[in-house]
Formats: sequence, C-alpha cells, structure tokens
Amino acid sequence: MGIIKYNSKERDLLARLMRAEAVGEGNLGMLMVGNVGVNRVLADCLTFREITTISDMIYQNPGGFSGKDSPLFFSNPTTAERNLADRVIKGEYYHPATNALWFYAPRSGEACQTTWWEQENTGKYKNHCFYQPESGICKQLH
Repeated sequence: MGIIKYNSKERDLLARLMRAEAVGEGNLGMLMVGNVGVNRVLADCLTFREITTISDMIYQNPGGFSGKDSPLFFSNPTTAERNLADRVIKGEYYHPATNALWFYAPRSGEACQTTWWEQENTGKYKNHCFYQPESGICKQLH
C-alpha cells in the first residue's frame, strides 16, 4: 500500500525517472527526486491540481521533468531502482525534499538560488537544490 495510487507500470516509470534525474547522486539523491514526484501527485495545489498519477506527474506539460527525455529514462528499471521507488511511494521522506515540489541543478560552482519559481529553498543535496511552497499553500504537504 502506498501514499499514492499506483500499479507496477507506474512504479517502474517513477523508478526510471529517479534514475534519469539523479543516478549520479546515488540512492539518496534518487530517493529525493522520488519524494518530489510523489509530492506532486499528492499536492492538489498550484500547477499540480490536475496531477493524480505518476504518469500525469512525469509527463506534465508544461512543467514535467526533463529526465523523461534522457536516454537513461528509456530502459527498464533494475530491481534496486524499483525498490527505491517503492520506498518513496510507501512514504519515506528525505530532507531537503520532504515537502519539495521542485528541484534543479545549478551550474557547477554556483550556489542554490534563495527562491526558485517564487518558492523557498529547503537545501541542497549534491548537485540538486530543492524548493517547497510556503506552509499552508499545499495542505497535503505540510
């Protein structure tokens, strides 16, 4: 049972996205990307009101993930990657992605912006900066 509805195809999509966006940041980096994805499915707010499935979240246009266009996205996930996706679908959260709806990778040597798309920076893990809405805007996350 998960905190969002899913089937094996949806879980595999999430695992592939996590790999495509953060394989170079190890398991923890992939888990944080998964947190952002799950949060977008949970959040009935901002530009995520119509996002109710993992597929909706990945392929949202505009606003989806660039990783879906990466060659890393197109192969089947490994058992380990599926297990990571299962963990975030079941509700495991990792700071600074706990309430985050966005992340980006700044250029090498650059710090995270204080805000991004008018959202507050919650921290950085390796090369990803994470951002969350203000408390009260997305009640499903806070």
